[in-house]
Amino acid sequence: MNRPAMDAYWMPFTANRHFKSAPRMLVKADGMYYTDDAGRQILDGSAGLWCVNAGHNRKPIVEAVQQQIATLDYAPPFQMAHPKAFEAAEKLAAMAPQGLDRVFFVNSGSEAADTALKIAQAYHRVRGDAARVKLIGRERGYHGVNYGGISVGGMAGNRKHFPVSLPTVDHLSHTHDLARNAFSRGEPEHGAELADELEQRIVTLHDPSTIAAVIVEPMAGSTGVLIPPKGYLKRLREICDKYGILLIFDEVITGFGRLGADWAANKFDVLPDILTCAKGLTNGVVPMGAVLTKREIHDAFMAAAPERAVEFPHGYTYSAHPLACAAAIATLDLYQDERLFQASAAKSQVFEDAAHALRSTRHVKDIRNLGLVAGIELESRTGAPGQRAFDVFLKCWEKGALVRFTGDIIAVSPPLIISEAEIQQLFGIIDYAINATA
Repeated sequence: MNRPAMDAYWMPFTANRHFKSAPRMLVKADGMYYTDDAGRQILDGSAGLWCVNAGHNRKPIVEAVQQQIATLDYAPPFQMAHPKAFEAAEKLAAMAPQGLDRVFFVNSGSEAADTALKIAQAYHRVRGDAARVKLIGRERGYHGVNYGGISVGGMAGNRKHFPVSLPTVDHLSHTHDLARNAFSRGEPEHGAELADELEQRIVTLHDPSTIAAVIVEPMAGSTGVLIPPKGYLKRLREICDKYGILLIFDEVITGFGRLGADWAANKFDVLPDILTCAKGLTNGVVPMGAVLTKREIHDAFMAAAPERAVEFPHGYTYSAHPLACAAAIATLDLYQDERLFQASAAKSQVFEDAAHALRSTRHVKDIRNLGLVAGIELESRTGAPGQRAFDVFLKCWEKGALVRFTGDIIAVSPPLIISEAEIQQLFGIIDYAINATA
C-alpha cells in the first residue's frame, strides 16, 4: 500500500505518523495466526484486541453471519424486533452468572459502560430514590472512551484532552501494590483492605444516600493486567450491600473464559448487580456489547412506566443488529461445544509458568497473571516512559508475534485455543524481544 492511500484514515489509539512511516498491515487470519502483507505468519498473542477468544476464521461463526446477511441484513430495534435478538439474549442470559438474566444489547464495551451507568442512575430514580446520582470508579480503570466511561475511568491519558466530565463522580484507589505483590502468581495476597476506602472515605465524603453505583473491572486489563487482591471484590460487594449501592462489573475483557472461568464474577464468587460485556461476545467478528442486570432492576423500570410508555429511553440504531446476533449465537454455541472455558483453565498453569520464566530477564520488574492473561512490567527508561515496551512490541512483531503494550507493560492474552507449544513460542519471542531492547 502506497503512502497517499493511507492519508485519509485517522487511526484510533495509534501514533499515526510513526505507523504510516512503517506500516504493520494484517491481511488475513486463521486459527492462532494473522498473515501480514508480506506473507508472514504472526502468532496472535493478544486475541486481536482481547476479543478473538475462539481463534480466527471459525467456520460456524462465519457461516452464521453469511446466512444471516443473505436472509435479513437489518431490522430497526425501536418498536420492532427480529427473532435472532431474542435468541441471542436467551443464550447469553443462560451463560451469564446466575441472577443476571436481563440483557440490553449495545455495539461496544464503551456503549455498554455508558448504558450501565444510565441504568444505575435511572433505576434509583424510578424507585423514588432520585438523590442517588453519584458514580464511583477507580484509578487506572478503563470503561471505554465515551464521556461516561472516561469520567468513571481512571486513565489519565484518556482524560486530559477532554475536560468535560460527569459532575458526580469520584474514584477509589487502584489496587496495584508493586512493593508488596511483585511477581504474584494469580491473586495477590495483599490489598483487600483497599476496598475499605469505599466506606471510610467515599461514603463518608459523599453521603451514601447520594451514591448510585460503583463500577470496576474485576481485573483491570487496559492499564496493565492488575489482578484483584484476595478478598477485595467480596469486600466491595459487602460495602455496596450495606449502603444500598449498585455494584457494576465491567467484564468486557474478563468475560468469556479469559481468567480461566466463564466470568470473573464466577471466578471470584462475587455477583454484581449489573455486568457489561462485549469483545468475546461475538469473537470480534461483528461489533456487539451487552449489559446484563438482575431481574429486579429490569422489573423496576417495567413497574414504574405507564402502559405503552418507553420504560428506558435509551438505545442505538444498531442495537441487536441481526448480523451481530447471529455471530453471538454461533460464538456462544462454539464456546460450549468446544468447552473453551474449561480449556482455558486447563492451560492456565502452563501459561503461568511460561510467563514467570521471564522473571530473570533484564528490565523485568514484575510479572502478574491469571487464567490466560499476563502482564509483564518493565523498568522505564529515564525520561521516556512507555518507550521500552513500545520497542518490545515492535521487536515481537518483527519476530512474528502480536502483543499489547500499555505504558511500560506488555500484556499477553492469546485466543483460548492456543496450544502449549504456542504458549512456549509466544513467551520465547517476548523474552528475545525484551533482551534485544536497550
